[in-house]
Amino acid sequence: MCEYKMKIKNAELETVCGITSVLPDNQIPEIAFAGKSNVGKSSLINGLLNRKSLARTSSAPGKTQTINFYNVNKELYFVDLPGYGYAKVSRETQEKWGVMIEKYLKTSGQLKAVLLLIDIRHEPSANDRNMYEWINFNGYKPIIIATKLDKINRSQIQKHIKMLKNGLNVLPDTTVIPFSATTKQGRDEILELISSMIS
Repeated sequence: MCEYKMKIKNAELETVCGITSVLPDNQIPEIAFAGKSNVGKSSLINGLLNRKSLARTSSAPGKTQTINFYNVNKELYFVDLPGYGYAKVSRETQEKWGVMIEKYLKTSGQLKAVLLLIDIRHEPSANDRNMYEWINFNGYKPIIIATKLDKINRSQIQKHIKMLKNGLNVLPDTTVIPFSATTKQGRDEILELISSMIS
């Protein structure tokens, strides 16, 4: 791990891309965030950026229906991908989001890593497994962020991480970082990892 930890000086939502949008041709590194609709992507992004509500969190899942590019320190982008597996969205819409995400993964010239968020409390779903395999298939090695860490006992953490690894059938050297949006545990480790990827 590099010892430099990124200091967040400024962050703003710069570009929002819907199903028909042309994706931006960015010139600085991108880190993408993928995960199920209610897994806590917005909370993670806000937590990393030390913002209350830059990324919109919602009690109604499925809020992110666009690809959102957050410019961080004018030196990289956090890219929030649409949440998957949300039942109230029509299958047709979900498929369009899938096409949009795939297009992004295949065409971004600056994408350095994909963080895949999985709820630490539960066995990975079929959607989670598909997404993990899909990210690998597109040439990226997903970094697993195990969210909602504060919802389980400390003594259970290693057991649950093992459950995630087995459930996703991860490659041996896959990085798994537990994270809590409430206590910010895992934040420094994630920022350090991102720093090492873009430096």
